[in-house]
Amino acid sequence: MDYEAGSSTNRTSKASVVRLPWWQGWIPLLLLPATVFFCFADNSPPWALMWLLAGAIFASCKWLTWRRTPAPAAPWWLHAGYLLAWPGMAAEAFLKVSGSTRQTPCTRTEWLTALAKFLLGLVLYFGLARQTSPQFLSLRGWTGLVGLILLLHFGVFHILSCAWRSMGIPAHPIMNRPLTTSSLSEFWGRRWNTAFRDLTNRFLFRPLLPSCGIAGAYFIGFFISGLVHDLVISIPARGGYGGPTVFFLIQFFSIRFTHSSLGKKLRLKTGWRGWCVAVISLLAPLGLLFHRPFVFEIILPFMKATGAIP
Repeated sequence: MDYEAGSSTNRTSKASVVRLPWWQGWIPLLLLPATVFFCFADNSPPWALMWLLAGAIFASCKWLTWRRTPAPAAPWWLHAGYLLAWPGMAAEAFLKVSGSTRQTPCTRTEWLTALAKFLLGLVLYFGLARQTSPQFLSLRGWTGLVGLILLLHFGVFHILSCAWRSMGIPAHPIMNRPLTTSSLSEFWGRRWNTAFRDLTNRFLFRPLLPSCGIAGAYFIGFFISGLVHDLVISIPARGGYGGPTVFFLIQFFSIRFTHSSLGKKLRLKTGWRGWCVAVISLLAPLGLLFHRPFVFEIILPFMKATGAIP
């Protein structure tokens, strides 16, 4: 969610908005996660329940963005590609490609960078984690977790982005060089998991902005982000309840502080100071998001199930 650009993200041309029934696209999001929970919560390993819940929520949100984005002129293969072969949530940009939005092919350097991140994730997950002493299970779990994130979010997703953009489709990387951020608001709004940013901006921030204002809309957005992560992380792990929600609320209040008069006076909104605030705000409470039950009850058993560790 882009806090700094919040006042402009809702400036959508009214002429381009197609009025759809309010319920259209929402039914899977209401039914799929509940079905997964009630059908698999008692007879599935925690790691399997986590992936099933995450998959159900992702598929439901994907369907929501597609169902509420009429694009009859797009070919069938592009619709299929959006639903099945691209993790992004910007359906309109992906499906309504015009001459002015078509992308130039990725450079060889970007292809190699994406592949390098994928391979580094493999090395961490299947190699370095295995070499970590069993006496340091927490370190082994965190190594595997970082490897998974590099493998999927930074590796596979970036490779898919390069592939689609090489075909002229505007599928920008989900992870947009997060280490180069100059502020915490830029990190969450433009650098980290832009798919979730696109989803929440469209279905949370814009509808809430007129009645709640920027601060209120983003508070609700971060709060719901925390609840979703609690659902996917804490409930399957059967522990750490509330940690992810507190983590995301810390992000919100840290952003609010950097935008306050004192934060502006201290020049915490951008530059190297903004980068330092972002690093501290993200790393200091990270254990609330990826808490001990998650690492020990989900990540380590999943690594064992996939052969990453003995």
